[in-house]
Amino acid sequence: MAKEEKISDLIKNLPQTPGIYKYFDKSETLIYVGKAKNLKKRVSSYFSKIHTDNKTRSLVSQIEKLEFIVVDSEADALLLENNLIKIHQPKYNILLRDDKTYPYLLITNDRFPKVYATRKFTPEKGKIYGPFTSVGAMYSVLELIKKLFTIRSCDLKLTEANIKAKKFKACLEYHIGNCKAPCENLQSEEDYVKDIEQVKVILKGDLSIIKKIFVENIKTFASNLEFEKAEKLKNKLYELDKYQSHSLIQSAKDRNLAVFTLQTYETHTYINYVIISFGRITESKTFEAVRQLDETDEEVLSLAVYTVYEKTSFEIEEIITNLKIDYDFGIPINTPQRGDKKGLVELSLKNIDYYIQNKALTAPHEPAIFKVLEILQNELSLKELPTHIECFDNSNLQGTNPVAAMVCYKNGVPSKKDWRHFNIKTVVGPDDFGSMKEIVFRRYSRLKNENQPLPKLIVIDGGKGQLSSAVESLKELDLYGVIPIISIAKRLEEIYVPGDELPVLLKKTSASLRLLQKIRDDTHDFAINFHRLKRSNASGIKKKK
Repeated sequence: MAKEEKISDLIKNLPQTPGIYKYFDKSETLIYVGKAKNLKKRVSSYFSKIHTDNKTRSLVSQIEKLEFIVVDSEADALLLENNLIKIHQPKYNILLRDDKTYPYLLITNDRFPKVYATRKFTPEKGKIYGPFTSVGAMYSVLELIKKLFTIRSCDLKLTEANIKAKKFKACLEYHIGNCKAPCENLQSEEDYVKDIEQVKVILKGDLSIIKKIFVENIKTFASNLEFEKAEKLKNKLYELDKYQSHSLIQSAKDRNLAVFTLQTYETHTYINYVIISFGRITESKTFEAVRQLDETDEEVLSLAVYTVYEKTSFEIEEIITNLKIDYDFGIPINTPQRGDKKGLVELSLKNIDYYIQNKALTAPHEPAIFKVLEILQNELSLKELPTHIECFDNSNLQGTNPVAAMVCYKNGVPSKKDWRHFNIKTVVGPDDFGSMKEIVFRRYSRLKNENQPLPKLIVIDGGKGQLSSAVESLKELDLYGVIPIISIAKRLEEIYVPGDELPVLLKKTSASLRLLQKIRDDTHDFAINFHRLKRSNASGIKKKK
């Protein structure tokens, strides 16, 4: 398969979710890392547009392979992109190499430490917190710290000798109450350091102590009828709450974690691991594990954890898994059931789901695609493996130029030679139910008359109404019960089955649901394009008149 075809197949099946993408050249060297709100749209733009700048043209010409990692938000994608660029320094990420991309807060190593914002990652100067994905949020926290504590802002060298020699005079900051003038020995080092320790507590995300003090002070002010002061503290409490609601990855705080998850589909086992260093993702990979004997999932995951743990250069403090494993690494191994760490497990499992779907849809002759079909068969209680799926959708604008489309998938991949357009013939006006009944009847009466193979599953784009209309046609053709039929409703992605009042709810991240969504979306696009063509032709005729 040619390079262009391989990349094209990968792009077609990229998820439309936030994440980062990585481009490699023919020597498998990482040459570019990018972030995206929508991975599919962003990556597609590199190969579907004519680029005018030499840098982008050169980059695209060298791409031989691409990989991606899904995350939960744009903020997480931003952080992950930044971390990977700093670690690998790809040659096409020139603008992000100078460590000035995102803002940090620095507590200096001075005798009386200062707290200030910086865009340079300089841990030798003190304790660094961040990066912050929002400059506004960072300055909000910095301003909050300045209001809560009397931290100096000057650059004076406050050595013990200089203070004893009375080399300095208190500045305006002291007189307006923003500083207690340690430069004139009006505040002891011990008292000053207590404030700094409280600042560190805030920046680490443990706000319970500070909040408790705030609440007590608010009550005191209110009881003393000092409502203005109480209102100011309420605003500060609000700022603390806003700061606390940061990203999933950042919620790991200052800990170094490794997340390992395993998913097994029949004889195929997939493992993902995510390394989180100081609250930021630094590495993520999904791979398939080949079992030699009848090892349990827990044994396979234990071996994977051991292999990765031995090779990593990061000091891992805790391992998080989706399965309980019995292995002593000298550090805690936990299987969280709720909270932020459970969110990290779900993020890791999401990467496995996308890996399986991508492999299945880009390598139709490999077993992975049939595993997705087997899962779909089990979830919908089908008698046969749905190796032949046909999906229908209508398209009209206020009843004008009503058309419909049918898309066919065989062995889990598009069979475009079997795709069909329909002009609605017997229905007048915007009648989706009538249109659906007509096209389903026309399609399967023809296949039946010509003795052509029937599909293993029919999918209707719509809800109960469209499904009922399609079922009426199958009954007229004596095919109801011969061909399984379902509908998929866009709003909540609910699957409706004839005769069942309640919908079937597939897991939102499951590869089987995403396969149905892809088939449905292809059908919708196929119908819309045909409808636009009809409207354009109709408009052209009117103009000639």
